[in-house]
Amino acid sequence: MKIPYRIKLRGVVTASLSIVVLALQLAAGQSFAEEYAVPNEGSPYRNFSDVQTNQILHLPTGLVVTAGQMIDTVADSRVIYIGETHDNLEAHRVQLETIQRLLERRPGKIAVGMEMLRKSSQGELNLWHKGQLSDEKFKKVFRKNWGGGYKYYQPIFDFIKSNRLPLIGLKSSRETESRLKKGYTQINFPEMDVSDIYHKAYADAIFGGDKNKHGHGENSLYKMLVLWEESMAETVADFLKDPERKDWTLVVLAGGFHVQYGYGIPKRAFRRIPHAYSIILPMVTEVPEELKDREMEIKPVSVPLYAADFGWKVDYKVLPKNRIRLGIRIEENNDKGVMALSVTAGSVAEQMNILKGDILLSLDGEEISGIEDLVDRLQTKNFGDPVAIMVLRDKGEVALRGIINKPKPN
Repeated sequence: MKIPYRIKLRGVVTASLSIVVLALQLAAGQSFAEEYAVPNEGSPYRNFSDVQTNQILHLPTGLVVTAGQMIDTVADSRVIYIGETHDNLEAHRVQLETIQRLLERRPGKIAVGMEMLRKSSQGELNLWHKGQLSDEKFKKVFRKNWGGGYKYYQPIFDFIKSNRLPLIGLKSSRETESRLKKGYTQINFPEMDVSDIYHKAYADAIFGGDKNKHGHGENSLYKMLVLWEESMAETVADFLKDPERKDWTLVVLAGGFHVQYGYGIPKRAFRRIPHAYSIILPMVTEVPEELKDREMEIKPVSVPLYAADFGWKVDYKVLPKNRIRLGIRIEENNDKGVMALSVTAGSVAEQMNILKGDILLSLDGEEISGIEDLVDRLQTKNFGDPVAIMVLRDKGEVALRGIINKPKPN
């Protein structure tokens, strides 16, 4: 599940549960005294609005440090958590730069764990690590695990692959999540702790506590959140217990909600096996006007915890929108190509006579390997360019041609 909005709290937009860090509200029956809270969203000495873009703040002291000094401080941690806003390119730049610097310090001793990949896909991830799984098949693993957005992570994946870093899937399997949704309680679930009052209050601000306003059973969304974090923490603990990696560092990339304040994955992993860890949080203080629809105002609650060890102030940048569209809704096809689920009236696809159920096999004579392959290659075209698509229809191949036209204004 992904939360498709941004939360703004007192001028700071941070990373979240699957998208951004979310604000806190008072939990029912709980009281959090403001005088015991860490101000500035977990930064006791300096408000991030006063920090310059790309500066790194050591939150416990309020001192600005260089990236090298930050690495000097965290390099001996067994686990380094780096939060993210999933669609912020700058957050991913921070993650990549941190991994690069850590590898320079500890060559051959760095592994990367990701929320976006599931534990159930570890066999395929191991094959990719060994060079035995193609990049196209790896992209399909990513889409199966997470959905869209591969481009946001591609520079990280390219670096991981070129340096042969182990890649570890952290998230729970869909089967486990399905069992939880069905109400099972003791079937292959990790140990689940729901006692943290600050974590619970934070989540209640999103899901509405027990009000069931999302159409699910009582507390079901919170239980799913806990399942995600406990599963990821369990995988982190398994890594730490591996005798062959006793002197390795695991870099965990996850939505900021899961790492901010330390009461998500970090605390749950520490409960299983005490260890040294550090938290780095990319932080945004202002959302560009054109992205304002991605944030949502929620009144925060006081939390007496540092948000992270280091806050790295970044801008908020997203990928450009796709200019060229065929006008079809598609899904991956198990064998090859992609299947058209629907065709928009008046679209390029309709003009080409692409039909619902057609399997798109090739674009301009080159095989279509998946959704992102098709989308990426379409973006190399301009309005007015010809396009040729081979489709599989009724067990026979049909060649279709058309012109990429500008979409009609609404």
